[in-house]
Amino acid sequence: MAKHKIAWLPGDGVGNEVMEAARLVLDKINFDAEYIPGDVGWEFWKSEGNPLPERTIELLKNVDAALFGAITSKPKEEAQKELAPALRNKGLSYSSPIVGLRQRFNLHTNLRPCKAFKGNPLNYRDDIDLVIFRENTEGLYAGVEFHPVPAEVNEVLEKHHQKMKKFEDTAAEDLAISCRIFTRKACRRIVRNAFEYAKKHGYKTVTVVEKPNVIRETSGLMVREARKIAQDYPNIELWETNVDAMAMWLIKNPQDYGVLVASNMFGDIISDLSAQLVGGLGFAASGNIGDDLGVFEPTHGSAPKYAGQYKVNPIAMLISTKLMLDFVGENKMASALFEAIAKVISEGKVKTYDMGGDSSTLEVAEEIANNIVL
Repeated sequence: MAKHKIAWLPGDGVGNEVMEAARLVLDKINFDAEYIPGDVGWEFWKSEGNPLPERTIELLKNVDAALFGAITSKPKEEAQKELAPALRNKGLSYSSPIVGLRQRFNLHTNLRPCKAFKGNPLNYRDDIDLVIFRENTEGLYAGVEFHPVPAEVNEVLEKHHQKMKKFEDTAAEDLAISCRIFTRKACRRIVRNAFEYAKKHGYKTVTVVEKPNVIRETSGLMVREARKIAQDYPNIELWETNVDAMAMWLIKNPQDYGVLVASNMFGDIISDLSAQLVGGLGFAASGNIGDDLGVFEPTHGSAPKYAGQYKVNPIAMLISTKLMLDFVGENKMASALFEAIAKVISEGKVKTYDMGGDSSTLEVAEEIANNIVL
């Protein structure tokens, strides 16, 4: 019997190719796992009306972790048009499978390391080492939205908040509302996780990135809880900044920051910005981590125009694989893989088109695999 059970979720487009790259590396290090394939993505939306079938949910209840390739997502109207004819006009609504997984399995912590590798020609600076902790289940991505707005909802809002009077003459179909929902528990958990990571890995600061001067109640709750948590870590300094200012500071002096922590949407934004500073989407790895399950994925999407060409950079997928290895306790393998990635980038001989080379997805993965030393 294999030591680990890993759900294998290639998804769409180039997700299949980068997952091949991950498997090549995992086989090289003799990772002792049973890989269990799961159905997820756009093809299942079109044919079944569900991009995250219940059979995949059941599969994930019985694994140690999951590797996820990439998915295609399209706007509401386009998604409806691509449904199989028999499924149209049945009230089906597309929603992101990865967001669904985060909420179904309470994958509360999104971990996004953004480190500049020596020799990467795409680095904004060579001394960047950022780690973003993004709350993964609440905020504006909680999915509590209304359009048109039901009269009962509008009446309650008008009764309890005077600023809704501005919209009292707006027709229901001309009004859309998205709720930004925070809980104290989730705020404390994501901040605690950020401080624990900083303590374990030697970072001197944790920066909470919010907007409490304007979004007073939700961002205010996050900042207040961060101040309380920070008292338990006297050797780590808590910094506070507004999300708009953070975007500026990350361009001006990213080398001054270490661990960043933010709510769902703000974390999404600053993690993509941070990823670009260290090479772009080809280096943008992530882990969606809960108490019992971790789902690890690159964040570059399915890139349909490159599907089948084995052109895209696999490094984001391979760093995500490293995060998965850490999650399941294979820390030696994780470190060896990370060191091999760093060595191949530093040598600069085998690299994909985005780095100025002409090597394929699998050629880069093979080179990294050949440089792993356990």
